[in-house]
Amino acid sequence: DSMIHTAKELKERKANRVFICSTFGLFTNGFDKFDKAYEEGLIDKIFTTNLVYHSPELSQKPWWCEVNMCKYVAFLIDTLNHDKSVSKLLNPSDKIDVLLTKAGIK
Repeated sequence: DSMIHTAKELKERKANRVFICSTFGLFTNGFDKFDKAYEEGLIDKIFTTNLVYHSPELSQKPWWCEVNMCKYVAFLIDTLNHDKSVSKLLNPSDKIDVLLTKAGIK
């Protein structure tokens, strides 16, 4: 309910599009409220990771998008298996610097 309430508030403040991001999209109370919010134009997409089970019904929702975390989890496991610190994986600064350099911004 809090995400839908926030989306409604954003739309009342003239937000053009609303995207919701959630690490663990459990949808424990079902999809009805999200279906309605999507139909009313309150939300555009909900992004959740593949770190928990999702029912096949969810994959049919036009407002839902799965974020695949397999590569990231594999990096974590590999780093730990080589007795290295995961702090570099958790700090995105180096990756952002590379992207900015490629874009000619830095």
